[in-house]
Amino acid sequence: MISADGLTVEFGGTTLFADVSFVINEKDRIALMGKNGAGKSTLLKILAGTRTPSKGKVSAPKDAVIAYLPQHLMTEDGRTVFEEASMAFSHLFEMEKEIEALNKELETRTDYESDSYSELIEKFSTLSEKFYSIDATNYEADVEKILLGLGFKREDFQQQTSNFSGGWRMRIELAKILLKKPDVLLLDEPTNHLDIDSIQWLEDFLINSAKAVVVISHDRAFVDNITTRTIEVTMGRIYDYKVNYSKYLELRKERREQQKKQFDDQQKMIAETTEFIERFKGTYSKTLQVQSRVKMLEKLELVEVDEEDTSALRLKFPPSPRSGNYPVILENVSKSYGDHAVFRNANLTIERGNKIAFVGKNGEGKSTLVKCIMKEIEHEGTLTIGHNVQIGYFAQNQASLLDENLTVFQTIDDIAVGDIRTKIRDILGAFMFGKEDSEKKVKVLSGGERTRLAMIKLLLEPVNLLILDEPTNHLDMKTKDILKNALNDFDGTLIVVSHDRDFLDGLVTKVYEFGNRKVTEHLEDIYGFLQKKKMESLRELEK
Repeated sequence: MISADGLTVEFGGTTLFADVSFVINEKDRIALMGKNGAGKSTLLKILAGTRTPSKGKVSAPKDAVIAYLPQHLMTEDGRTVFEEASMAFSHLFEMEKEIEALNKELETRTDYESDSYSELIEKFSTLSEKFYSIDATNYEADVEKILLGLGFKREDFQQQTSNFSGGWRMRIELAKILLKKPDVLLLDEPTNHLDIDSIQWLEDFLINSAKAVVVISHDRAFVDNITTRTIEVTMGRIYDYKVNYSKYLELRKERREQQKKQFDDQQKMIAETTEFIERFKGTYSKTLQVQSRVKMLEKLELVEVDEEDTSALRLKFPPSPRSGNYPVILENVSKSYGDHAVFRNANLTIERGNKIAFVGKNGEGKSTLVKCIMKEIEHEGTLTIGHNVQIGYFAQNQASLLDENLTVFQTIDDIAVGDIRTKIRDILGAFMFGKEDSEKKVKVLSGGERTRLAMIKLLLEPVNLLILDEPTNHLDMKTKDILKNALNDFDGTLIVVSHDRDFLDGLVTKVYEFGNRKVTEHLEDIYGFLQKKKMESLRELEK
């Protein structure tokens, strides 16, 4: 299908990866793995043809359709959601126009015996045959099905794309890509802007309807469910495993243990050989033996041990000041914007020490309710914040609220107090900001780096109610695990808005579902809730 041969990428005197080769076969579903900065997104861009390698080439059949969803994109304005999604079929609309033009020309010409007339007929026949062999007669139904699957409502179809946020525009791009029915789908973090329902729909689509897929994702449950092969980019080379992510982690651990043993054995042999050379280098009777061992050491290929991603965050929240028994109580809380009701008569009581999740489709009011609790917006009904509640809040836009002109170090130095001041470098290091990175200005940081920095700010403040709105969107799997462990140890109350099932698993014990203008309490963990949801949606289908 697609073959990558001898790919090398060098820039600024460093080699990102060298002499990388692999083949993507039909029906392959590949996870591209590796730590941040290893070169995963670069490799995906090379496969997509939007970036050229320093050496090597990518080859694919001439008629293969390769579709690429980057992490960040700028969609054009000027069309409705439905029109923009239908642009997936623009090549067919062009073909249809061309067939019409050729047909008109055939009607007006009379030089039936000429060569050019024969060529025209042949061109018309070939194009018509190609056009009618593509089953696009029902394209409008396809567009509708995919837009609904990705969480749009029918009333959104005729809205201008400019009315939608970046996350929803990303979904329109994803819809266009899926509608093209590509031979190879290249997806860079496709779940970042999707809610739980849409992620499950995308999983089913990729498993049942897609051809070959290559995906970069920090959503472990998603990766495990859809992929059958894992390609790891590490230390400038790749390892190719014919298994899903969880199995790959086991095999990778075994591989590293073997490498470590080979490395230790080799180091021992080198030490013994070097000692022999030193001891006997002036001894005439041993000259040949010494020379042969010197040559052997010169030719020796050194065993390398794959880097262990030791940039681990050792996180501990400061002890929580004790709050009242009920940090948050809602009685018949409603929120509307004009005629549009986001939710009505929400009733919930959050007890001290509860760890709960807000889940549901985007736009159903999860972040809106958080803003009501934060007193950022007005609402109807009674919302009571308990005695001595001190809130720590991480919003989706928290990273954009950082002062761009400060350095990473200054950002934390400004808020650190007491003993913690002596440990700022350690904390930054734990969050993968090395010495050089800590001197960078905030304005040059990537989205992921800003998110990590905003998270550090939050962790340094002693609070007893933590509200996190999509905290994992720009965190890699390692960092997410460390944050999750810290949250499990946190002795206060926690509200998490998230679509990341793996992150919520084992962290929350209660789920509040937002949908159809209601807030519904579920007394199960996240997987209990999802099982129940599947059954409910099946019952709804039967109705």
